[in-house]
Amino acid sequence: MLDLASLTELLDQPRKIVITTHHKPDGDAMGSSLGLYHYLIQLGHHTKVITPTDYPEFLSWLPGNEDVIIYTEALQQSAKLIAEADLIFCLDFNSLGRINEMGELVRESSAYKVMIDHHLEPEDFDDYRHWNINACAAAQLVYDFIANVLHKKELINKDVATCLYTGILTDSASFRLPNTTSTVHRIVAELIDAGAVNWRIHELIYNSSSENRLRFLGHCLANRLEVLPEFNTAIIWVTKEDLAKYDINTGDTEGIVNYALSIASVRLAAFIVDRKDRVKLSLRSKGEFPANDICKRYFEGGGHRNAAGGQSMDTLEGTINKFKSILPEYKKLLIQ
Repeated sequence: MLDLASLTELLDQPRKIVITTHHKPDGDAMGSSLGLYHYLIQLGHHTKVITPTDYPEFLSWLPGNEDVIIYTEALQQSAKLIAEADLIFCLDFNSLGRINEMGELVRESSAYKVMIDHHLEPEDFDDYRHWNINACAAAQLVYDFIANVLHKKELINKDVATCLYTGILTDSASFRLPNTTSTVHRIVAELIDAGAVNWRIHELIYNSSSENRLRFLGHCLANRLEVLPEFNTAIIWVTKEDLAKYDINTGDTEGIVNYALSIASVRLAAFIVDRKDRVKLSLRSKGEFPANDICKRYFEGGGHRNAAGGQSMDTLEGTINKFKSILPEYKKLLIQ
């Protein structure tokens, strides 16, 4: 294990550094990764961000996006960078299974591994850990790592601030979740002072839908929404044919589950989509209801109390039926 003094000493000299994050990265994954990237390159480190898979087009404007390497599109280059790295920063994930085939490459690398994350029950693969399950976003922890652990707040420039603001904005559901504390708002204020243009970031994230994506959303709400009033639960389900008809790309389903959760009586919402090789679930909840418990126990997943995800190798219909079958177990929590 690395202590802080050893990590600081390592970072005092230019190093070969890889930053990676979970597959199908979201705003927090890319915001925290590119925020850390812009910090490290100021110190002269040879730094590369490698994502396990592609990510949503609405994040392509992030500063530094043009330098991101997508593992599935650059296998040999990625493997070489990971093998030769001195340090690997693992952001917004705590299990090497979350980076798919890259996981074994990272595990086998002689590089020191640094985890910066806010998810429950981390796997023990890292040498240094900056971890807090109460943080609203990995980007919040990257800010804390730079400003309060390494004491380099002066290096949070406009690019760092823009990326970290994006991570906090998206993972806090636009500052709506319970873990958006006064501390988070103070961090956000400092990021705006450092150059993050908050209104412009919001426009780029939330007001950049394609026509197809908007029509797909209408289809989901009109034809794929099922409300189960006896369990204060709502489900939106999507078939492979739906995805093909509306030409849905990575990121186009982001946030749709929140429309189901916006129903006043609903405490648990599920978005269930039939992907190429498995069925994916995204759960959102209100208050104290543990969405992550359902994903962990029944759908090979996990996450946070109010935002979690999982998967199923069953059919779409079978997965929906399984989800419905477990709701009686949680009925007291759902109707209280």
